[in-house]
Amino acid sequence: MSNIQQSGTFAPATFKLGSHTVKRLGYGAMQLAGPGVFGPPKDHDAALAVLREAIAQGIDHIDTSDFYGPHVTNRLIREALAPYPDDLVIVTKIGARRGPDGSWLPAFSPEALTQAVHDNLSNLGLDVLDVVNLRIMFDTHGPAEGSIEAP
Repeated sequence: MSNIQQSGTFAPATFKLGSHTVKRLGYGAMQLAGPGVFGPPKDHDAALAVLREAIAQGIDHIDTSDFYGPHVTNRLIREALAPYPDDLVIVTKIGARRGPDGSWLPAFSPEALTQAVHDNLSNLGLDVLDVVNLRIMFDTHGPAEGSIEAP
């Protein structure tokens, strides 16, 4: 029995994520990319090993985005885990992009959101995304108000 599946006082509960039931503890893939979540990781093979070990330990959902890297984490996930286990839920997000200098930029026009979905599908090697979250970037450092309505 893996660590994540052990019973006891602090055993992870399950919860509904869309139509999926997942364990409360998942894996956030953001830090698989290089420094500042930009560019490739320092150690490509170690990044693949981390992903494979997470699944071996019972992780059943991964949080990622194609703007991590950009494109880096999703390609690592695909390389390490495809073909994906049947019970693995991949949760991705859209609504931002990275500038050439690594800056975080808003990307929530209809065209940008559509492109982000296609990029996530392509780089993960999937036909369907399990869960897509919209990340609105009015301020990269904290809560901010704004509208996504077209001007």
